[in-house]
Amino acid sequence: MTQGNGMGSHTRTAGANGERPLLAPGIHGEAVPMRDWSRDEVDVCVVGAGAGGGVVGAKLAEAGFSVVILDAGPHWDPLHDFVSDETASHKLFWTEERVTGGKDPVELGSNNSGQGVGGSTVHYSMIAMRLHADDFRRRTLEGSIAGADLQDWPLTYEDLEPYYEEVEQALQIAGPVHYPWQKRRRRFPQREHQLNASANMLVRGCAALGIPVAAAPVATLSAPHRDRPPCVYRGFCNYGCSTNAKSSILVTYIPRAIRAGAEVRPNAMVARIEHDATGRATGVLHFRTGPSSGHNGSELFRQRAKAIIVAGYAIETPRLLLNSASPLFPNGLANSSGMVGRYFMIHAGHQTFAKFPERIGQYKAPPGLAITEHFNRTMPDVDFSCGYTVEVVGPHVGDFAGRMSAARNLWGSALRRAMFDYNYYSGLGIVGETLPRLDNRVKLHDTERDRYGLPVAHVLFGHHENDQRLIDHSIGKMTEILRAARGEDVWGVNRTAHLMGTCRMGSDPNASVVDADGRAHDVPNLFICDGSVFPTSGAVNPSLTIQAIAARTADRVQAAAARGEL
Repeated sequence: MTQGNGMGSHTRTAGANGERPLLAPGIHGEAVPMRDWSRDEVDVCVVGAGAGGGVVGAKLAEAGFSVVILDAGPHWDPLHDFVSDETASHKLFWTEERVTGGKDPVELGSNNSGQGVGGSTVHYSMIAMRLHADDFRRRTLEGSIAGADLQDWPLTYEDLEPYYEEVEQALQIAGPVHYPWQKRRRRFPQREHQLNASANMLVRGCAALGIPVAAAPVATLSAPHRDRPPCVYRGFCNYGCSTNAKSSILVTYIPRAIRAGAEVRPNAMVARIEHDATGRATGVLHFRTGPSSGHNGSELFRQRAKAIIVAGYAIETPRLLLNSASPLFPNGLANSSGMVGRYFMIHAGHQTFAKFPERIGQYKAPPGLAITEHFNRTMPDVDFSCGYTVEVVGPHVGDFAGRMSAARNLWGSALRRAMFDYNYYSGLGIVGETLPRLDNRVKLHDTERDRYGLPVAHVLFGHHENDQRLIDHSIGKMTEILRAARGEDVWGVNRTAHLMGTCRMGSDPNASVVDADGRAHDVPNLFICDGSVFPTSGAVNPSLTIQAIAARTADRVQAAAARGEL
């Protein structure tokens, strides 16, 4: 692989060199016009411009590689595209058709996936937490659990520690001087944020019960940084930050990638990864849509590359690999193990709310400014393994009304009357570890197709009985904390958060999809760096770990290129 920044501008129509017209995968037999960048082969093509793709693309471009980053959604302009409106934010979510099922179907969309440059980091809650050393050794620590498949990660906390520090600096994470649940570490780049009323509620309740609590590390500025202002606590963090205080990939790593010469190509829905007769990836086929592209999504484009890095997250990554099946890979690209799409995991995200005598205003400021990891471990004298983190939540009016309606069966005038007290409510939520199970999976739906004619993802999920016992325990503890903080009228709602697994990393090619470097066992120049590679879920928000893995993957790609392996 050569290292250089330029890409030519020459394009040609498919067939110019005697090629047959390409049939778009999944479209009912009709030929689809195709444009071919065959003379513009780049070093690296990255699929997805979110937490993983943005980081790996920026680092490789800065190292001198020619890089193209493709994303299915628009390239957002925060000052023009983000507004203080819940409904208007729906454009930030992945709302393309998917089918969900299983014993406990997972709600898909606003709380766990994004579409557009920056991915879900443009609307996530910004809580930036590291996994713990024990999280990488779940099989060793917990042993075998019937009905689950716990595995140790093929890398350690020490392998990721320098990359955690790297991305914390790049994102300018704001956090406390002393974070009680991590080993001694460097200070966070920025000071902790002032706690809002909801965060102070958690502090008050935990203090009354003797539970350790701390300010949460969050990815929004508490002081000016370069050309970005600090957070003004307007509270619309989950709907797109229009002030650029939020350290999303959109305003951090993507500008770095562009400055280094990478091309970020929005509105580019990748349909298939191509490979040669030896099984090496050669490029991707993608549709282009949107006003900036000048295309309507009916034409396929080919981008050739010497290495492909997939960062589409836990549903779109396996979907792409499965849609890339071929005679050489009949069960899907990089799927000789049969593990692509398997071990789909979520975080348990149950939330509990209470009404307080004083005005709270839970929508004000970033939603998760305080946290306790006191229960994030396998505890003595409980009937379940693993643990959960308790965080402050701050849903806005419309979102809160939906949760109250579902939880309390309130409709019409009864819901309207209850919502008059919105400003007096505050709530807590968990990030709970769930166990990896073989039957929890992402596969291709037999009949449903998306607007491009591609089979849609069919997501199947069911809780292990250990998951439910963990959730029940967390509900009891959150209720205790809320009541200790003087909350009354406690109620809760079942929710899930974050998506992981489906392309797990491991040392055994027969039981995993990629190795510790994110490199596919079956395809030597194909890498994956997103939440799909997690062998276990842990009990902290996954974005910082995804970004650390991506930063490490960039270094491993450089090393492989230097050895002449790509």
